Amino acid sequence: MERIVPGLLIAGFWLLLLLKGSIPLFCLVIIPIVLVAANEYVKMADARNISHAERWLLNVILASPVVATCLIPSASALLPAMLGSFLALTCYLLYRYKNIADGYNLFCRLVFGEFYVGLLGAHVVLLRFAPDGGSWLIIASAITACSDTGAYFIGKAIGNRKLCPNVSPNKTVEGAAGGVLCGLLGAVFFAVLLLPSINWFFLIGSSVFLAGVGIVGDLTESIIKRGTATKDSGSCLAGHGGILDRVDSLLFVCPILYYLLVFLVI
Repeated sequence: MERIVPGLLIAGFWLLLLLKGSIPLFCLVIIPIVLVAANEYVKMADARNISHAERWLLNVILASPVVATCLIPSASALLPAMLGSFLALTCYLLYRYKNIADGYNLFCRLVFGEFYVGLLGAHVVLLRFAPDGGSWLIIASAITACSDTGAYFIGKAIGNRKLCPNVSPNKTVEGAAGGVLCGLLGAVFFAVLLLPSINWFFLIGSSVFLAGVGIVGDLTESIIKRGTATKDSGSCLAGHGGILDRVDSLLFVCPILYYLLVFLVI
């Protein structure tokens, strides 16, 4: 119950926001969420004891591409936003370099954070602005959530071949295969409800592919947590860890789905 009740509340809030909420409301909600996610990443990547103001300066720099995309919802705005974020981060490191023991290591970690939180997160916003964007975001969320749940239970039941033992020793090949199937079923269920005129060949093919992409996203966060000796990215979601623990797969799925829609559907 410790995980089930918060999970249902989170899912209900997300569905309500995407089904009934306007795009401006979505942006008002997503910006603080991304700032919290950036804070989780910075805490993992930067072990220095710095002030809250300095920590939140880094959070804003990493999250700024998402804010820029909310203001200018176009993929063409991402490059200037990323360049601006990179320049701001570089200036910060130059100013603080004398107080950093391993400046290059920290610089690389924070630059990756710009990509991981800022660039990938901005595509969640771009997907919401796309035609039927709320419905597609629900389908993307269903793929990742159902895949994650299916992989866990099927892996526990019949899994015996390790998928990536050096990164995540509990994940199995059987669990991953079951997760892909469950992700496909989740996508089909919500597509029937929300997009009945969809091209089903596109939905089935993309859902299978995106479920696999989501697993890669999950493993990527595992690499970050192993490299920073972190169990959970945060504790703001009772029983579910932090924001990044919940959206690690979605951060990978949304950009791929967005460009699939742009080049093949829209």
